[in-house]
Amino acid sequence: MEVKIGVQHAPREIVLESGLSADELESIVADALSGKTQLLSLTDIKGRKVLVPADRLSYVDLGEPSSRKVGFGAL
Repeated sequence: MEVKIGVQHAPREIVLESGLSADELESIVADALSGKTQLLSLTDIKGRKVLVPADRLSYVDLGEPSSRKVGFGAL
């Protein structure tokens, strides 16, 4: 699942691929936004961990991974 995280006062968003389901990711984000945890902590499919202070979150976009198209064929 592709996750895009917007952080306040940061010019770029954080993009990662997670092996978790949409429901699991939504639960983790909801816990961070409700104050149960002070950090949004996610691990991508390569094992890298991303930590974002919950009070700095602007948005979290959960979506399916997009497949990259190769070549110049007609759409």
